[in-house]
Amino acid sequence: MKKWLVLSFVIIFAGVVMVLSSNRTAPPGKKVRQAAVAGAFYPGDPEQLSAMIDQYLDRARYPTRTGRLIGLVSPHAGYIYSGQVAAYSYRQLKDHPAERIVVISPSHIIAFEGAAIYDGDAYQTPLGEIPVDRDFCRRLSEKSGLLKLSDDGHETKRQGRMEHALEVQLPFLQRVLGKFSLIPIVMGDQSYEVCRTLGNALAELIPEYPAVIVASSDLSHFHPYDDAVARDKKVITAISEWDYFNLCRNLNNRIWEACGGGPITATMIAAEKLGADESIILKYANSGDVPAGEKSQVVGYAAAAFYKSNESHSRSEEEFNLSEKERAHLLDIARKAVEYAVTDGEVYPCSDNGFKALSTDRGAFVTLNEGGNLRGCIGYTSPVKPLFETVRDAAISAAMNDPRFPSVSQEELPSISYEISVLSPFRKVTDTDQIEIGKHGLMVKNGRNEGLLLPQVATDYQWNRLTFLENTCRKAGLPTDAWKQENTDIFMFTALVFAESDH
Repeated sequence: MKKWLVLSFVIIFAGVVMVLSSNRTAPPGKKVRQAAVAGAFYPGDPEQLSAMIDQYLDRARYPTRTGRLIGLVSPHAGYIYSGQVAAYSYRQLKDHPAERIVVISPSHIIAFEGAAIYDGDAYQTPLGEIPVDRDFCRRLSEKSGLLKLSDDGHETKRQGRMEHALEVQLPFLQRVLGKFSLIPIVMGDQSYEVCRTLGNALAELIPEYPAVIVASSDLSHFHPYDDAVARDKKVITAISEWDYFNLCRNLNNRIWEACGGGPITATMIAAEKLGADESIILKYANSGDVPAGEKSQVVGYAAAAFYKSNESHSRSEEEFNLSEKERAHLLDIARKAVEYAVTDGEVYPCSDNGFKALSTDRGAFVTLNEGGNLRGCIGYTSPVKPLFETVRDAAISAAMNDPRFPSVSQEELPSISYEISVLSPFRKVTDTDQIEIGKHGLMVKNGRNEGLLLPQVATDYQWNRLTFLENTCRKAGLPTDAWKQENTDIFMFTALVFAESDH
């Protein structure tokens, strides 16, 4: 690889950037965030920059949708690596222009509580100044103590570096939209609470101040090409399935990777409340896909769009099924995993046995019954590992670690029967009438309190919808009426349930 390309890669991905001073100075009293990465992440010359962006946009052929564009996801690396992917997102704005843009980025420079809404007057790039919508920013900051007017993450400088993730979105927006006003937000904390607060606040303001939201994020960092593609697929799947809760949880637990997972989550929460019913993955690539791209350590990029379609309809729940052979294999894994653990204290060396569906990440529970009575039930609510491994590990935990029961003994093994529940992605409940007894399981979250009940629990106890909600709150350690509280989120899911008695 040529020396200049190696140097460019280091500059762009290590964040060692040139901080360039503008020849133009702001009038006295006017606070302008100067371009910090022009000449490093993208060309500093306006003509070269415009030509590069136009070329990327011309190549982005993904068709735009009808309906209302509410949000976008766009990467934020150096343009020679991620610019073509970003163009797929900004191409959508050509047919859905906006006068106001919210850009949410992560903070790579410093950590701080909540999110910082820029308290200045403008952001500047080589293509000119972009005015900040100060009224929108002020109103947004008044929604919560977690949202503050500040230059934290915007003008903060550490070891010669300034935040690039928001800035690199702006030349694309200038080239596509021309004039627009900006609401620049940097998240110093990407916890679910902050994402939820920001997303809900934006959804309250945008009907009064129409805007399109842009989430700035790259995906996995510095893995071999094939490994990166597999990792990035998990994040992309969660976005397309609108499962922002598990997306945020797995990113915060460092199971998945996306440096701007918080901005994506906040954008999805806002888009959902604003009526979005389509999540579209426009493009995926990584830094190894560019000419002479290094494939031993790549960075992943995705472009996505969230639309409210013209036709009134709700997002369909995922239809997931397994063949009889796939179900039988999972049940065999559950039984052998418990037998290995109880008899020898060993972990059963299982595999997907060539079944592709069993190698996808999914949440699942394993229930043990003995003589018609519950003997243990533990599972994974999030898709943290391949389904066959999830079933194996959940079965062992149900037999050995369920705090309600003593560990299963060797003498009990012949009398234990197994049931598996494979969970669908989570969907936010926007109206409790959406909950169908016998079809949906529930998960309630309020702060750090979470509780989940499987669909069959409501059926077994013959609960109605209200009783199901109350008992899920109780499972979360909350008052039974906590489901009514504004700071409580209710998620529903379906489960594919099968047992040894079915075979």
